[in-house]
Amino acid sequence: MLLYFWQYLYSNYFRFWLKWFLRQIHGKCELQRICAESKDGAYRTHRIEYSLEHSKNKVLSKINLRICLLQISGYKKLFIEVEDVRKRPYDSDNPEHEWQLLELWDLLMPHEKLKSRITKQWGDIGFQGDDPKTDFRGMGILGLANLLYFSRHYTEESRTILSHSNHPKLGYSYAIVGINLTEMAYSLLKSGALKSHF
Repeated sequence: MLLYFWQYLYSNYFRFWLKWFLRQIHGKCELQRICAESKDGAYRTHRIEYSLEHSKNKVLSKINLRICLLQISGYKKLFIEVEDVRKRPYDSDNPEHEWQLLELWDLLMPHEKLKSRITKQWGDIGFQGDDPKTDFRGMGILGLANLLYFSRHYTEESRTILSHSNHPKLGYSYAIVGINLTEMAYSLLKSGALKSHF
C-alpha cells in the first residue's frame, strides 16, 4: 500500500519537479538524457517508453508514437533491403539471374524466340549491347527486378510501352529507361524524399 502511495506521489508531483530540476542542470530534456546516458537495449527502451507514457505534455499524449517508430524503422528496413539487391551484381553464372532475364524476354516478346543468350536481339527490348548484363552494372540485380516486376504485373502495359519505344522518331531504349527510372526511385528513397509516401 505504501509503495502504491509513493508511486502516485512520484508520478503526479515529484517527477515533474525532478525533471525540471535536471533540465536546468543539464540543459537537456528527459529523452535526450536517457538516450545519452543509457546503453542500447531493453533498459533504455523501457525508460523511454515510461517517459513518454508519463509525460504531462499534451502533444506527446495525443500522438501514437508506436506508429511513428514503425514508420521510421520500416523505411530504414526497406532501404537496407533495396540497397542489398542493388549491390548484388548480375551474374551470368547464376541460374536464377539467367532465368529472370529470359523470363523478361518471354514476357515482352512472346512471339519471338531468342536465337542465343548473347545476341543483338536484346536491342529489340532496349538493351545497349549483345549481352544485357553490362547494362545492369549501376543498379545491379535491382534493375532487372524492376523491369521484371513491371512486365509480370502489367504485361499488356509493358508491351504497349515497348511498342511506343520503337517509334522511328520518338523512340527510346525501353530497358535502359526502365533501369534509369529504377535509379531515380532508388535515389529518392536514399535521400529520404519518399518518406512522405509511406
